[in-house]
This record gives sequence, structure tokens and C-alpha cells, in this order.
Amino acid sequence: QVQLVESGGGLVQAGGSLRLSCAASGRTFSSYTLGWFRQAPGKEREFVALIGWSGGIISYADSVKGRFTISRDNAKNTVYLQMNSLKPEDTAVYYCAADVPITRVAAAYRYWGQGTQVTVSS
Repeated sequence: QVQLVESGGGLVQAGGSLRLSCAASGRTFSSYTLGWFRQAPGKEREFVALIGWSGGIISYADSVKGRFTISRDNAKNTVYLQMNSLKPEDTAVYYCAADVPITRVAAAYRYWGQGTQVTVSS
């Protein structure tokens, strides 16, 4: 069992930066893939980024590639999402998720945080 708690969301102007954190509890954190997803009002939840258990596999959605960076610190049971050059279309609730498979498919993740709101003003 893994419990996830996101933090770091907020209101930022276009072009600004935010760093999201997701703290996890559970002894098996280091063996899980960690993903970030987001959901804007009226839209489906979409993949943003993932990082494999060792950090050796990283994948980004095309919409954030070159602007967002995912990282993890297994000693701190924490995954991060550094978001730079933010755009209004990045506005959404951001969720972290954890599970064993390395996949972009949200339905494959059993463990989810409660989400943190990111709002980018133009």
C-alpha cells in the first residue's frame, strides 16, 4: 500500500515556474514507477511524465517536453515535477500516481494522490 500527498501547486504567471512534490509512504516506494498526470476542467485526465523505479526510464508528454522535468529521491520517498515556461494551457489539477508497470495509461495506476491545483495566468 502506498499513500501519496502532492504539494507545490499555486498561481503563477505565464512564463513562470513551479515545482511540485509528491511525498509517499510505504516501504515499496523505490520499486514503483511514479507518474504525474493532470486534469483540466471538462477534460479527461492526461499523462504528463513518468519515471521508472531507478530513474533510468523517463518519459514526457509531447506538450511538456523541454519544459518539465521529473525526478525522484528514493531516500526521501519523494517525486518532483519541475515546471518551467508555464503556459495558460498547463492549468489543471496535477496528480501523482504510483504502481509497478511503466506506463502512460492512468487506469494502470492503483495509487493516487489527492491532487494539487496549478493555475497559469496569461
